Amino acid sequence: MTKKIAFLFPGQGSQAVGMGKDLYENYESSKVVFDTADKTLGKSISKICFEGPEEDLKQTVNTQPCIVTMSIAALEAFKSEIDIKPDYVAGHSLGEYCAMYTSGVMSLENTLKAIQKRADLMGATKGGAMAAVLNASEAQLKAGLAEGSKVGYVDVANYNSPAQVVITGDENAVKAASDYMLANGVRRVVPLAVSGAFHSKFMENAGHEFAEFISNFELNNAQIPVITNVDAEVTTDSSDFSEKMPKQIYSSVHWTQTIEKMVSEGVEIFVEIGPGKVLAGLNKKIAPEAKVYNIFDKASLEETVNELKEMLCLKN
Repeated sequence: MTKKIAFLFPGQGSQAVGMGKDLYENYESSKVVFDTADKTLGKSISKICFEGPEEDLKQTVNTQPCIVTMSIAALEAFKSEIDIKPDYVAGHSLGEYCAMYTSGVMSLENTLKAIQKRADLMGATKGGAMAAVLNASEAQLKAGLAEGSKVGYVDVANYNSPAQVVITGDENAVKAASDYMLANGVRRVVPLAVSGAFHSKFMENAGHEFAEFISNFELNNAQIPVITNVDAEVTTDSSDFSEKMPKQIYSSVHWTQTIEKMVSEGVEIFVEIGPGKVLAGLNKKIAPEAKVYNIFDKASLEETVNELKEMLCLKN
């Protein structure tokens, strides 16, 4: 029986200065992606990725297009070395755009234009706060959110793993929820250094403006099923993507549920494509029995290709 495989793409926070440089230097397919990004977006995405400075790279308006460019460059290099079509694809928050590109929903140019607009809108939306809640039970999280809601608006931004949930909302409400949980048995709540309350109702206007921006985009039906953040459901219809893309900006990221959905569909192998190993770490908490590979530079790409060829009995 063939093992089912899924490609995963990371989100904001996985960036690092220098990312993608050796892929650019060693794979023509990666170079094409970086060059296309520089030309399409009218700024040197490659320079920001390769040289930084970090201060520039961590600005949302740069972080999002840089991570998407690097992830797609890694994907194209991977595809040039091995012929594998995944059974499913998914991406964490901005990573979902890489998943849509992989499945043929958008061209490279439109993927880049869409993520830059998304980054511009999200980066311009100020106010609010976010915090990572570690190892809280469902009851503790629920009680904390209820307590925070007495002060103001607070909700879940990301269901990252059973051991990590990110909360978002009014600064005072996030603090009240955090303080309550810390006082009631939750050991760690970490405030996040973000420019705004992502994946919250603070982002609704950005979502509506983004919907207008993509209304004339050519979107195709997915050739590979995408498990979408907003509902952790299989999505293939182009009209569903045009509805879910704006909604994703102000809705919770159901990442735990996304991985669980793939496992329930029989996925045994996950390949994280893009900077860092954040998703691999989350996977260990969500689906410890699954095999996870990473592709973030030339060495990890070669290692993954060799192991997959052996595991899937592919010819060299």
